Order: sequence, then C-alpha cells, then structure tokens
Amino acid sequence: MTRLRRSFTAEFKLEAASLVLDQGYSVPEASRSLDVGETILRRWVQQLQSERTGTTPIGKALTSEQQKIQELEARINRLEREKAILKKATALLMADELERSR
Repeated sequence: MTRLRRSFTAEFKLEAASLVLDQGYSVPEASRSLDVGETILRRWVQQLQSERTGTTPIGKALTSEQQKIQELEARINRLEREKAILKKATALLMADELERSR
C-alpha cells in the first residue's frame, strides 16, 4: 500500500513552528495535536528560527518578509540573465555591422 505524501502551506508551517517557539509547546505535543511528524516539525522550527535571524532559506520561505526577499532575488536573477542576453546580442550586431562596413 502506497502512502500519499502530504503537502502543507507556508501558513500552516509558520503556525505550527510558532506553537513551539512562541507559545511554549514542546515539539512532541505540537506534532501530536497537529497530526504531523516530529521530524518535519523540528525542521520547520529550525527554518523559522533561521528566518527570524535574517537568513534566507534555500526552499520556500515561511515568513512573508523572507518570501518577498526570495521573489526579489528571483527577479534580480531574471533581469541579470536578460541583461547578459542583450549584451551578447549587441556584440553580435556590432560585429555584423563592422563586417558590412569593410
């Protein structure tokens, strides 16, 4: 029998980790009450702690500030790729124009 993999929203993860960090629940208590595994809850707690210290996570962020940072970083990366493409295109056009003028 195959077990379906559950997925959780960022809001759920944030609330679950907040139970442990802000409301004083232990990880086992919170995991039982939310029906999630202790390991994944510990991972969410660690991620929330690191996000609160300003570290941008590799995966999807939990806090809205870190989500905004990830969106802006993705936009910067896209713009830098577009800029590189335009530089290459300009160089090719200039080389072509130089060949024509000879």
